[in-house]
Amino acid sequence: MASLDESQVCVILLDIEGTTTPIDFVYKTLFPYANRKLESFLREHAHDAEIASLIEELRAQHDLDERNGLQPPGWLEDSEEARLRSSVEYGQWLIARDSKCAPLKSLQGKIWQQGFESGELQGQVYTDVPIAFERWRRKEKIICIYSSGSVLAQQMLFRTTPSGDLTSYISQFFDTRVGVKTESESYKKIAASLAHTPREFLFVSDAVKEIEAAQSAGMQAILCSRDPLADASPGTGRIIHSFDEIFGD
Repeated sequence: MASLDESQVCVILLDIEGTTTPIDFVYKTLFPYANRKLESFLREHAHDAEIASLIEELRAQHDLDERNGLQPPGWLEDSEEARLRSSVEYGQWLIARDSKCAPLKSLQGKIWQQGFESGELQGQVYTDVPIAFERWRRKEKIICIYSSGSVLAQQMLFRTTPSGDLTSYISQFFDTRVGVKTESESYKKIAASLAHTPREFLFVSDAVKEIEAAQSAGMQAILCSRDPLADASPGTGRIIHSFDEIFGD
């Protein structure tokens, strides 16, 4: 990887899980919450047009998983109750597999929205994040988020942090509807949508494959490890342990 040229960077594109937000918050708080609430949420909203459409998308994904030999739980359509139970069991199966499929992410986002709005959930970010956001805004950098969680879920997380609502710092949110995070084409689409060249982006993530995909699209990229003892993987270039290391004063 070429050395980072900070003078070219106009846009800072950030991953969430393990980068702005502790992984434990995602796996020990958000995922279990969605898993617990999935059935009650679907029972309450299954007849809403948007949720009914997401259930249809889940059914299509289920059929695809079956064809690919993944052996998801069975899906029954012989009654409304059977369909709902099938949706719940399949959704929980996907959650357990940390699936990135779009309809699941949309449902999780809507469930989390209720949790954030009720106060049952509160967004978490590392302590250096709000400080960095303020510093980067002073330096007139555009801040964007790219995560596998739905845009709605991303917005709710940053809106409800202990430091307050951080969404005013964020110009754009991207999720997997723009593309998979390990494919370079996704990063090209993001660059084009913001009318900047890939080289004007700095992508920050804790996932090596995502870093490599962004680099292959022409973006500058930095591996972020919140473990202070971690070393960079060969070929990924620079590694940071805190946002204090990006455009520090």
